[in-house]
Amino acid sequence: METTPQSITTTAQQNPRNTEHLKHLLAEMYKNFPQFKHEQHAPIVDVNKVADDRLTFGQKVADGVASRMGSWGFIITQATIMVFWIILNIIGWAFQWDRYPFILLNLAMSAQAAFATPLIMMSQNRQSEKDRLTAQNDYQTDCKGEEEVRHIMEHLEHQDALILQIVQQLQEQHQHIEVQHQEILAMLSKHEPAMDQEE
Repeated sequence: METTPQSITTTAQQNPRNTEHLKHLLAEMYKNFPQFKHEQHAPIVDVNKVADDRLTFGQKVADGVASRMGSWGFIITQATIMVFWIILNIIGWAFQWDRYPFILLNLAMSAQAAFATPLIMMSQNRQSEKDRLTAQNDYQTDCKGEEEVRHIMEHLEHQDALILQIVQQLQEQHQHIEVQHQEILAMLSKHEPAMDQEE
């Protein structure tokens, strides 16, 4: 038996009760179908940009000093200056501005350490604050993701339940069609002997 749009329309016109029943079932399923809940979360935050926007001039200076002092370039430059300082003061024939034991060099190094240490600690404190902001942002992102996944799982569970209902109704319709088919075959088998007798 061919299933064409015309045959479906004819069947629907012949069985308006079945069509109404089908429309009613679809309306009930649509009414019970859950709407997907998409939470309105706060926008995504770039922690680095937020932290950089909050920087004061002093914090920028501290970061610059810490980044330069924590590099090989600074160590090599400082070591080179110290070596030249010592050599020039040892072999200086005309003028020795810092004789052995190089007290002026010790004073300069101590002053450098006295100023560099607080600046480096300021930069480290700011970095730890940035790490706390990053951890907080990661936590909020995880909470958002967990909430969205929970909504998706609820939605999928409702879909599974509705699909099972549809499959069950299709099976019932198939059984009903099988019964009708058997009845039609039985009726045809009863009419065939009568037609043979008439011939």
